[in-house]
Amino acid sequence: MIITSITPELGAEISDIDLRQPLELDVIEAIQAAFNRYHVLVFREQTLTRDQHKVFARYFGPIHIHPSKKQLNTRDDPEIFLIDIKPDAQQSNGETWHADITCEATPPYASMLYLTQLPENGGGDTLFANMQAAYAELSRELQAYLRTKRALHDGEIDLARYGIRLKNGQTYPANSHPVVVAHPKTGEATLYVNEGFTSHLLDVPRFESDLILSGLFKRIETNPRHQCRIRWTPNMITLWDNYSVQHQAIFDYAGYSRYGERITIESEGAPQAFALAAVGG
Repeated sequence: MIITSITPELGAEISDIDLRQPLELDVIEAIQAAFNRYHVLVFREQTLTRDQHKVFARYFGPIHIHPSKKQLNTRDDPEIFLIDIKPDAQQSNGETWHADITCEATPPYASMLYLTQLPENGGGDTLFANMQAAYAELSRELQAYLRTKRALHDGEIDLARYGIRLKNGQTYPANSHPVVVAHPKTGEATLYVNEGFTSHLLDVPRFESDLILSGLFKRIETNPRHQCRIRWTPNMITLWDNYSVQHQAIFDYAGYSRYGERITIESEGAPQAFALAAVGG
């Protein structure tokens, strides 16, 4: 197994590994260590069945069930979220910067997307941004302020983006989380608000919330030092950390198809507020 970084702080490719085969404990531990370090891992040239995809995902934890499978009564495989963009599509999944499904009380720890069909025009890349680095570059005063705040994450914001309205009797998650959370594996401070799901900061005037969030979102979107861009190839898996990164799917392939299957991995518990004392600060 060979690990090659993509940027100094974000992203790595892991090669010389066959994910169809059972992995030894030392290999799993090495992948987990690389995941903690780089936050986004790429595995190219993997020809997997759906069951093999699930086996690999379970090395990182139990498989999470997307709320659309539970609340909207879809009948397909509950452990698989399809990324199925047709040539006539006007938009794709995930065009807004976000972390996956942060509207849930216990959002998923990680996501794993296996793409098998790519647009023939070469489009469909995914951008990732490092939320630990985004927090670290803030002033101490703003860090301290944000550590005292919680924000509402509302799933209906995301549904509205795709023109989906809930029917009578249907519900979709909305939950508050700390604005700065401790990463569940490393304890590092992570900025935990995103444009895709975060509605507003709690217990502050709405105009103040809008000013703060819009500034953070703009910085996340426009700071290339904390980003990496992943170019997909057929039969490739990308694994990303939903606590330490956000991502954006680039829809630059109108008229073409893109197909993949995503698995999300459960967190061990709800996001916990970061406290300086927890790391000796």
